[in-house]
Amino acid sequence: MARVVGVDIPNNKRMDIALTYIFGVGRKTATKVCADLGLDPAMKASDLTEEQVTTLAKHLQKEYSVEGQLRRESAAAISRLRDINCYRGLRHRRSLPVRGQRTRTNARSRKGAKKTVAGKKSVKGMK
Repeated sequence: MARVVGVDIPNNKRMDIALTYIFGVGRKTATKVCADLGLDPAMKASDLTEEQVTTLAKHLQKEYSVEGQLRRESAAAISRLRDINCYRGLRHRRSLPVRGQRTRTNARSRKGAKKTVAGKKSVKGMK
């Protein structure tokens, strides 16, 4: 496996797919990187030479924010929202959906597993 920017990219995949294993590189960015470096997007990642791997890593680090740098930037943006006590920061702090989704139902991936609340006894006939 070729190691690019701290990530092992799979050998048996096409270059434009293999590059998407790097955090911050999607399909569009992967095809653009291949075009910039003159790599064939259809070639397998195992066919890369050591020289091509180093140029690929340098190009990604210079032109794009990927992996650790991108993770730090997004974490800093979220912590800034928390610090200034804006609405989005409060939603992040409470682990609730940030972008206006409903929470009465759904939102399970953000809220976690259901927490059962003791049911109220219904009293029939009382007024």
